[in-house]
Amino acid sequence: MAGPDFDLVVIGAGPGGYVAAARAAALGMKVACVEREERLGGVCLRVGCIPSKALLDSSELYAAARERLAEHGVGVGKVTLDLAALRARKDRVVAELTDGVRKLLERGGVEVVRGVGRLAGPASVEVSPGRGKKKAVLSGRAVLLATGSEPVDVGAFPADGKRIVTSTEALDFDAVPKRLGIVGGGYIGLELGSVWARLGSEVTVIEALPRVAATADGQVGRALERSLRKQGLSFRLKTRVVEAKASSRGVKAVLEDEGGKRETFSCDRLLVAVGRRPLTRGLGLGEAGIAPDPRTGRIPVDTSYRTRVPTVFAVGDLIDGPMLAHKASAEGVAAVEGLAGLPGEVSYDSIPSVIYTHPEAASVGLTEEQLKERGISYRSGTYPFGGNGRARCLGETEGFAKVLAHRASGRLLGVHIVGPRASDLIAEAVLAVELGVGAEALARTVHAHPTFPEVLMEAAAAAARSG
Repeated sequence: MAGPDFDLVVIGAGPGGYVAAARAAALGMKVACVEREERLGGVCLRVGCIPSKALLDSSELYAAARERLAEHGVGVGKVTLDLAALRARKDRVVAELTDGVRKLLERGGVEVVRGVGRLAGPASVEVSPGRGKKKAVLSGRAVLLATGSEPVDVGAFPADGKRIVTSTEALDFDAVPKRLGIVGGGYIGLELGSVWARLGSEVTVIEALPRVAATADGQVGRALERSLRKQGLSFRLKTRVVEAKASSRGVKAVLEDEGGKRETFSCDRLLVAVGRRPLTRGLGLGEAGIAPDPRTGRIPVDTSYRTRVPTVFAVGDLIDGPMLAHKASAEGVAAVEGLAGLPGEVSYDSIPSVIYTHPEAASVGLTEEQLKERGISYRSGTYPFGGNGRARCLGETEGFAKVLAHRASGRLLGVHIVGPRASDLIAEAVLAVELGVGAEALARTVHAHPTFPEVLMEAAAAAARSG
């Protein structure tokens, strides 16, 4: 009797799926990767992380040319915005990187199968390639589900893709909205709000919670909000949108504060950025005997990323944990290494998170609020970028680094940075947390001068000295 077509069939070519497929192929497995979209790379690469960062960087350069170069003695005359060129550059970046993913899988011998994949059994996947084309069934020794997530739709005012939009459409506006409303003060809303505010929009962020960036350390979140307010963003906290109606002229929304008071809010476009949910529609989970958590929609897995069906694995946004591309990639690698008999694992205590605003906010480990909730005795130390020579030279002095360490052992429990290059600076902290380094050891590690990482060194020293 013939064996399965593949050792592993992966559904989804996003950060979890394509990285897992490449690693499995490198381990000698015969691998197929099923993807419904024309371009590989998933939401992150096509309409998420990468295009948003391209826009953030371009808009930051535009804002710097208008507002900050003069203080460095650089005169540029009248600064103009070519939105079409900005969007074209973003699209080129995405195209180059998605093409890179394709080449990576091709070089590794992974068979990319185009179409919509669904479970057809405990170790087989049915692929529907599109209208008029014959379905195919791929058999494997194991199946890895890595279909990612999709934006949460608000039932009271569903997105129409034109006036009421998701993050996908907000990456590709053909004109700068005069007034942009954003429902949700998480990282997606703050990042995209920053882009369009720099390009000239009057941005209002509407958040039901008492503060934006609610998952960040409170001190960092407050500092970030103050900075964004200075940049022109407006915030309506403890406020929710109860209804919104779109017309050819814009959007009229009804806002309600915590006291029940209502008012009308008008904008040209309304971005709904209230979160994301696992993309499990059409995967055939029920027929395969896999039941997502009814509360979260996540797929339960064990420590090896196996579902209740032993031959079916799941990673990334489909399972518990933060919806982060690098988390999905790490889980994809761990899952296939375990399948190959290797010791694959993910250290969830040292997964970094970043908000790519200006200044950036980055963190790893526990926040101060979490330490207090758990009753953990800790030391805290901070150091401002205003005291850093490199930051002064660049004119980027806003923000600070914060180090939280166990009071008795000194081991790092959390590091939080808001300021220039925070997304890069956090890498040292991630390694320190992963290796169980103490605040004293980090403080005594010699850092080049003058550099931004000295801020982290000084914050660690402050934590080590604190009573």
